[in-house]
Amino acid sequence: MRCAVAASQDESLSVALTQASHRAVADLGEIPTLAVVFISKAYGDQIASVMENLNDVIGSQKLIACTAEGVLADGIEFEDGPAVSVWLAHLPGATIETFAMEYRHTADGASFLGWPTGLLEEWPQHASVILLADPFSFPIDQFIARLHEDRPGVPIIGGMASGGDEPGFNRLVVDSRSYDAGAVGFVIGGSARIRPVVSQGCKPIGHTYVVTKADENLIVELGGKPALQRLREVFGTLDESDKQLVRTALHVGRVASEYQETFARGDFLVRNVVGADPDSGVIAVGDHVRTGQTIQFHVRDGSSAHDDLRELLKREAVTGCKPVGILLFTCNGRGTRLFDTPNHDAACLQECLGPVPTAGFFAQGEIGPIGERNCLHGFTASVAIIEETSPHS
Repeated sequence: MRCAVAASQDESLSVALTQASHRAVADLGEIPTLAVVFISKAYGDQIASVMENLNDVIGSQKLIACTAEGVLADGIEFEDGPAVSVWLAHLPGATIETFAMEYRHTADGASFLGWPTGLLEEWPQHASVILLADPFSFPIDQFIARLHEDRPGVPIIGGMASGGDEPGFNRLVVDSRSYDAGAVGFVIGGSARIRPVVSQGCKPIGHTYVVTKADENLIVELGGKPALQRLREVFGTLDESDKQLVRTALHVGRVASEYQETFARGDFLVRNVVGADPDSGVIAVGDHVRTGQTIQFHVRDGSSAHDDLRELLKREAVTGCKPVGILLFTCNGRGTRLFDTPNHDAACLQECLGPVPTAGFFAQGEIGPIGERNCLHGFTASVAIIEETSPHS
């Protein structure tokens, strides 16, 4: 198995795609069985006509693509201006089924349409889903819930296209078809397996509490005391820098699986704290909370996001196989908007796992599993590490 990636910043989109694809094919040295392409929205009016014929330019058997605010290739992030990233893979023995999906209201209710016939029955061993979705037309939370019902335990890794600021302005491609709505992606399995890494960029503060009273998105009590009182107790133990983060970037992490004795990075689904009532002591969060769940307060800044991503990747470098290739879906609130230096996430991947051919884009929402549950995230780096499986794994 081999992967290759190349980028171009030529102002002509046709020229940029030709340059990048030729370089990637030359580096691959094989006929690509899969291509993933990300195109900067800075190309504007050039995008629609070029993406209609994208498969003719790339020449891969299977292809998905989307427009984005910014793209990345290997250790470089192109946050502004025109840029394309072309990632190619030669994956003998892998099962790959591409698809385009739409959400449609029918007489029988709302439905997701577009699964290929090859996915209606048994899915391949080690199956994972890579998904690129339009945030204006595709209800990703409903899709995640539906897939959990139909295929529990199958990870979804991907991102929401960020190439348009209103409906109809994103472009999605699968094989030879182009769309301005819905979602495209592929299911991959067989000899190729994906290991997901989801870095939500936060660090825990204080210790864990059990929710003893809750009402939808309101945490009323933690460990038998008003939730805000528990937060004040944690606040009193912090240094000044963390106290400032509590004031400006406070989050709550909900344990993804309660069947653990201890909890660490990667075990929490992190959501925003959206408000608090000093009179009742209730804390409101951007998620539904149930009595009996375990939570911990978290904070986020560039330093915590760096430490979180690096620690999770180092853990994978020790426990996993050498990656064949990587796809990265990072939030458009990261990059130089969060970190002091450019190329942070892309460079961190190369430092911890590389050198490995990597492509990705800055997304308007990132998809990836926490524990056994797929979720939509914000300010997150969702990483799909592609590795070759042994015949008996």
